[in-house]
Amino acid sequence: MPETPIVERALPPQSLILFHGLGSDGDDMRGLAQSLSWSGRLLCPDAAPRPVTLNAGFVMRAWFDILGLTPDAPVDEAGIRQAVAQARQLIEAERAAGVPAERIFIGGFSQGGVVALHAALRHPERLGGVLALSTWLPLRHVLAAEHQPAALATPIFMGHGTRDDMVPLASAERARDALRELGCRDLVFRTYPMAHSVGGEELADLRAWLAHHLG
Repeated sequence: MPETPIVERALPPQSLILFHGLGSDGDDMRGLAQSLSWSGRLLCPDAAPRPVTLNAGFVMRAWFDILGLTPDAPVDEAGIRQAVAQARQLIEAERAAGVPAERIFIGGFSQGGVVALHAALRHPERLGGVLALSTWLPLRHVLAAEHQPAALATPIFMGHGTRDDMVPLASAERARDALRELGCRDLVFRTYPMAHSVGGEELADLRAWLAHHLG
């Protein structure tokens, strides 16, 4: 009998869009993607330099101005909207390039995580997932009014250090609670004994989480 030929099926493309933290740049996120053993398309944009009120007006790369980190601090809504619009353009470009929505992941560290959460939950499709690392969630009331129903099924991984002195753990817990109240159906929240950083245990959890959602 003739041998049955083995047909190798190509996997669909996958994309990871990562937003850096305050004062950093895309190179840090490329390093993160390498630590995650990411092998698909990768986009790590740089924020434009701007004065940051929290840092005495010092000019640095920032997705939006930070006016304070307390729960009642004013928020740079215009800056967040501008960053979310940029994220939306990147997502739409990946979709136009043929990447299925369920294989597009968006994430960020600290300030970048704010952008990722707001962008993903405003997207009209379920994305592959959100990596929200050492971050918080300003404008919760705005997101409650502007989120897309399909986006509530997008998986979310939140990781935070118990010794974070930049974005307190309580801020991440408020973000987690707000997302659950919003109706996010697949949210993982994990804490690690670290400061405002990404650690080895968190990376291992992220690799496993990505592998699970990529199938």
